Amino acid sequence: MAMNRDEIYGEVKEVLIDALGLDDEEVTESATLMGDLGAESIDFLDIVFRLEKSFGIKIPREELFPAESLMNNPEYVSNGKLTDKGMTELKAKMPHTDISTFQEDPDVNKMADLFTVAAVVNFVEGKLKAA
Repeated sequence: MAMNRDEIYGEVKEVLIDALGLDDEEVTESATLMGDLGAESIDFLDIVFRLEKSFGIKIPREELFPAESLMNNPEYVSNGKLTDKGMTELKAKMPHTDISTFQEDPDVNKMADLFTVAAVVNFVEGKLKAA
């Protein structure tokens, strides 16, 4: 049986609570993984592993969190900001993420704010529909 968005959100929420040692009320769809929930880069590996296990999906490295490959490419970053080419690549790699606010000021230091609970839910929803 296919899961609806609320069911996916509930499962993602449980994954994040377990992986990051959070309380239920801390995990909202608008919460950022790093800024609001305190996730560190090492936690992303655990989160991906737990999502794969919970939903029975495969998540290739960098598919859910592609920031590293973008930020390390001089074609995509100039003077601490994403270039037009970088923004195009970001949109292609993260169709599950609302980047409208980030586009106004594409400072790479603000890139972590793109990784929200809603983005993870959207990503998982897309993977499940494609399966």
